[in-house]
Amino acid sequence: MITPAPRQEAPSKLRTALLLVKTNGLSRDEWLTVRKQGIGSSDAAAAVGLNPYQSPLELWVIKTGRDGGLPTIDPNDESSPMYWGTLLEPVVASHYSRRTGHKVRRINAVLRHPDPDLSWMLANIDREVIGADDVSILECKTAGINGARLWNDGVPEYVQLQVQHQLAVTSKQAADVAVLIGGQELRIHRIDRDDSLITHLIRLEREFWSYVEMDVPPPADGSESADRALRCLYPQDQGTVVDFRQDRELSGAFADLVSVRATLAQQEEIESRLKQKLQQAMGDAARAIFDTGEVSWKKSKDSTAVDLPRLLQDFPDLAQRYAIAKPGTRRFLIA
Repeated sequence: MITPAPRQEAPSKLRTALLLVKTNGLSRDEWLTVRKQGIGSSDAAAAVGLNPYQSPLELWVIKTGRDGGLPTIDPNDESSPMYWGTLLEPVVASHYSRRTGHKVRRINAVLRHPDPDLSWMLANIDREVIGADDVSILECKTAGINGARLWNDGVPEYVQLQVQHQLAVTSKQAADVAVLIGGQELRIHRIDRDDSLITHLIRLEREFWSYVEMDVPPPADGSESADRALRCLYPQDQGTVVDFRQDRELSGAFADLVSVRATLAQQEEIESRLKQKLQQAMGDAARAIFDTGEVSWKKSKDSTAVDLPRLLQDFPDLAQRYAIAKPGTRRFLIA
């Protein structure tokens, strides 16, 4: 969680955001290229290490143009949350207007912070709210089965940071976040401008952007996203050996890794022993209830599978006819 800096007086005069480029007619690839010129509002949480889906390292890989090896998301893939978010955005905006009475309109542009020192701060705004005295921006969101839990306590932190970034770039005072939960429940949340938080957010974003400008990767944070970034950056070893024996920090990290893995192995052994004790006590029961919870031990449904070794034995030519190249990946092993 970002801890706001000491509250400061709001600027006496807020300047209007600059239009970096109009997005009408831009292809997706062209739009992504424009986004690499700075930190967009949807990048804000990742830049400061508070996005549950993307690490600072993966964002750095993208901003520095090294993302050729990252998995790509097909915008036309109907199984992708991004596909449904884009498709339902007009629906969310329409129902927001119906619910609140506020008119909204698209802003088909990438905006830039008016301060030349903050020209790397960019923003895409879903909708501008027209004619309302108390709110100027609408951010449209959708949350499916897996993402809905993140909204149980209100607007997730990473979305709050996205909106505060938008308010910083546009010099506006408030935004509404309209989220469609499970395709059937529209919730509307108001986010007011927080100048102390924005000051702190800008400082952290500037630290990230300095990594981009210096072309130096930020530290990995242990997330799956950082693992993707490392595999993208270093897909192939060169067969060389590096000697870290005189590097106290890295030698300490290696010793800690060995210790943690030994602890995990011990914990896994204890877990297996406790699980088997309960299974043995349950016998053929499907559920067991305890004073602090319960467990289930049920048989899954039968399924069918292809006996591939036998198939290839009977039809050996299939292996050659349908062979595909599967690139290898680097394995991290402790000797």
